[in-house]
Amino acid sequence: MTTGKVTGIIANLVIVEVDGPVSQNEICFINLAGVKLMAEVIKVLGNKAYTQVFESTRGLVVGANVEFMGHMLEVTLGPGILSRNFDGLQNDLDKMEGTFLKRGEYTAPIDIDKEWDFTPLAKSGDVVQAGDWLGEVKENWIGHKIMVPFKFEGRYTVKSVNQAGTYKASSAVAVLADADGKEFPVSMVQKWPVKVPIRAYVDKPRPFRLMETGVRIIDTMNPIVEGGTGFVPGPFGSGKTVLQHALSKQADADLIIVAACGERANEVVEIFTEFPELDDPRSGRKLMERTTIIANTSNMPVAAREASVYTAMTLGEYYRSMGLKVLLLADSTSRWAQALREMSNRMEELPGPDAFPMDLPAIISSFYARSGYVFLNNGNTGSITFIGTVSPAGGNLKEPVTESTKKAARCFFALSQQRADSKRYPAVDPIDSYSKYLEYPELQEYLAANISPEWLGNVLEAKNLLLRGKEAYEQINILGDDGVPVEYHLRYWKSEVIDFVILQQDAFDKTDCSSPMARQKDMLGKVLNVCRSDFDFDGFEEVNPYFKRVINIFKQMNYSLYLSDDFKKYEAELVEILNERRIA
Repeated sequence: MTTGKVTGIIANLVIVEVDGPVSQNEICFINLAGVKLMAEVIKVLGNKAYTQVFESTRGLVVGANVEFMGHMLEVTLGPGILSRNFDGLQNDLDKMEGTFLKRGEYTAPIDIDKEWDFTPLAKSGDVVQAGDWLGEVKENWIGHKIMVPFKFEGRYTVKSVNQAGTYKASSAVAVLADADGKEFPVSMVQKWPVKVPIRAYVDKPRPFRLMETGVRIIDTMNPIVEGGTGFVPGPFGSGKTVLQHALSKQADADLIIVAACGERANEVVEIFTEFPELDDPRSGRKLMERTTIIANTSNMPVAAREASVYTAMTLGEYYRSMGLKVLLLADSTSRWAQALREMSNRMEELPGPDAFPMDLPAIISSFYARSGYVFLNNGNTGSITFIGTVSPAGGNLKEPVTESTKKAARCFFALSQQRADSKRYPAVDPIDSYSKYLEYPELQEYLAANISPEWLGNVLEAKNLLLRGKEAYEQINILGDDGVPVEYHLRYWKSEVIDFVILQQDAFDKTDCSSPMARQKDMLGKVLNVCRSDFDFDGFEEVNPYFKRVINIFKQMNYSLYLSDDFKKYEAELVEILNERRIA
């Protein structure tokens, strides 16, 4: 085993002179007066290993002993991960005591002595490989697959599988044999390095399927596909956290993983306190039962924040290998990028824009690439849909993290301070935001077959009307109400109908919080019917009150159960109001 001595300390960057071989991303423990501090090798030059320490280095001195473990930073995988609160190193935060965590205190993420009801899925004689399912246990109400460990290479023959019954997580539930006849017992628990993607799937052309989130401005205007990527940049107070809660509750996903990778402490506290109280509309139970939270603690240095995003993604890949649809939310990747910048600067690497690493776009792209829709070895499918949030300083969407993420993510949901200030929530800017998936022929075919052949055309028409409405609004502001033709007022108020009815949504209303695609299709059709109509007004003074009545009726429809008596009543009132001014 390789050991070493500390030769330099720069905050939590510690330089170690080693007496043997070490590898990139290898884990080591630094001895500080009997307390072992975990660190990760981030650079190797000759016999010097540059390590980032995941704890405070206060009191550490040159000459301290270092012991290298021979493995990378890894997570423990097995039943018992759901409903848990972990830190970026997968320590179980609920097992730790005190307001401030002790240095060198590491807890087991999984109780290996807990018993689970095991049901076999494989049988003796089956030929299997890494990621294949051997059995299943119920984790809350999710079917948790017990798989061939991902580190197994090649094919193995199942010698035996335990019968259905109750077993400890650490107990062997199957025995596999390789081509040479060597036998390997397999338990419910395995380990995997967080910076190496889990590959337990075969390469096939992926289908494009819309991932319904229940949020109209996403599903209708800027859709994300199952296994897709998106990000939400926006200034403080623009509604990122509420939007994340809405996506967690309403999105068509089997389980949720939240990576609170260094956002402001009060928002992380909100996640810890509010998520356990959120009701899950899919199961009727608590949302936390199918959620795992990965959060950095205040004790962890800034540079340790990157561990949490990799830990979260690895857990997502693990559950994806079970054939589940995973939604991974990261809040906020800006803090992760700041951690990369801090360590890069301490190692005196060549800086890029705003002192971020030169390879920041490549680091972000390689991470986003780990999401996706996959075909498993057994023909089943799984997916990770990744939506990150970015907190640019001052809401500047031209800063390096936002620009680098734009190159990687296919969906861009830009939160607008102006919309947030005017209480237009979700505050996603309809002009700046986009979904590149709308350009994919595969998604266009899916939308035409599953929603309507005219759907894509209607969406693009609505986007165009919003842009024309914004231009008309600017002209009215410059020239005054009576300085432009009535047509400008009509154009503006038609765009306002789209804004109030389609773009805005009440996340706290039982009905309006989630909008199924059938309802979105119907409402967009009704709104476009209004926008395509010609109206007769004698002056601009009549336009404003008339369209406010139209918008009010539409909003009452949004608050009514779809196709209920109230919904149909408001629908009839809308027809009457439109007939008052509409030109036949």
